[in-house]
Parts: sequence; C-alpha cells; structure tokens
Amino acid sequence: MARAIALVSAHAECDSPDFHKHDSHLWHMDLLVRAERLSELTELALRRRGIEAVLRQRAEGGDSEALYVLLRLLGEAGRLQEARRTVLEIAPDHQYAHRIVEASDDDWIEAHPGLDERTPQRTADTH
Repeated sequence: MARAIALVSAHAECDSPDFHKHDSHLWHMDLLVRAERLSELTELALRRRGIEAVLRQRAEGGDSEALYVLLRLLGEAGRLQEARRTVLEIAPDHQYAHRIVEASDDDWIEAHPGLDERTPQRTADTH
C-alpha cells in the first residue's frame, strides 16, 4: 500500500484543471484513508487551508500578486462565490481582480455546461 501511495501522490494535484492529476489526487486521498494514514490527510488539509490563509492575509495587506493567486485557486476549485466575495471584501475597485473571477467563472461554466451557478436551478416543477 505504501508503494501505491507514493506512486499516486507523485501525480496527484488537488483541484487541477487536468482531470488525470485531479483523479490521482482523489485516488491518493482514498489510499490514505484505506491505509488509515489520517495524520497525513490532516496535514494535507491544513497545508491547503494554510496557503489560502497566507495568501488572503498578504492580499489584505495590499499584495496584488497574492490576491491574483488566491482568486485563481478559488476559481479552479469551483469556489466562485467565495472568489467574488473575496474581491468585494479586499479590493472592490480592482478591475483586474474582477476580470480574474469572471474568467474563472467562464472557465467553470464551460467545464460544467448546464450548471451555471449564476442561474438558480429549479429543484421541482412548479406547474
């Protein structure tokens, strides 16, 4: 099991636009659970959240590059509402930041036709 985990983790990338890398990430997580390596799972989750927190803190301090990276991470993860909220909270007048979110939104919509989160989805027929 340890060898399989090592092999898969070399190709794994969370929230990658390359579906092979993202599938490897999911497989990696599954293998870690099956091997009961919960401390590694926790470390991976904390590291990911830690990166976002650092980027947000730097962006709040005026670091535009950190803002751009944060927005791209959120967009790639499909967390578009959070990306929009982040721009409004940190840099509401920053036009390029708004364009990054719009581009992420368009990419997400293109990758998920029919699931445009900007349009409320009907859950029941209301005839």
